[in-house]
Amino acid sequence: MSVSFGSQVLPTKIELIRTRRSLQTANRVHKVLDDKREVLLKRLDEMIEQASGAREEIWQPLSDAYLALYDAYLKLGPLRLEGLASNTPAMVETEITVKRVVDVDIPSLKLTEKDVGMTYGFADSSVAVDRAAREMRKVLPSIFKAAEFENAIFRLAKELERTQRLLNALEYMIIPRYVSSIRYIQQTLEEREREEFVRLKHVKKVLESKAEARA
Repeated sequence: MSVSFGSQVLPTKIELIRTRRSLQTANRVHKVLDDKREVLLKRLDEMIEQASGAREEIWQPLSDAYLALYDAYLKLGPLRLEGLASNTPAMVETEITVKRVVDVDIPSLKLTEKDVGMTYGFADSSVAVDRAAREMRKVLPSIFKAAEFENAIFRLAKELERTQRLLNALEYMIIPRYVSSIRYIQQTLEEREREEFVRLKHVKKVLESKAEARA
């Protein structure tokens, strides 16, 4: 879809055909990108609405989880609680898969809980620790879902920005230059045809004058 513009355009019929084809290609690409932009905007609106709902679902469970954790800190102290946490193996696993949304890779998160059993004794702990761990595990799926939506919004917005830049380049630079080049070539060819017509007419007149003189 490349072409030379301005005074470097060759005013020939071959160049005119090539530039017209390039213009058609540019218009088709513009149509595809414009459709893609509309789909991206629609999906972004959907994702923003879903993310808003996911955030609303998080606040109360997350608040309960932090209150339970704060209570555990008060009853055990930060050193004992952090010691228990450091000796406790991971109790959840995350599986990441990728799905395509409007040609954009969107990571999807799946949370799986592991049964690791009791990792600390009752004498070293408190019921507040169990409650905090339970509340944290309860809110994790909602956090993962919200994070997935937020990441999808970021990636879709980035793709929308890139698509808009390409559309702007086509709409305000490439397509107008093709149109300008076609107009320039057509005007130049028409001027040459007029000059050729005048020259042939003059030659014909000279030949007719010579023929009359010989007669």
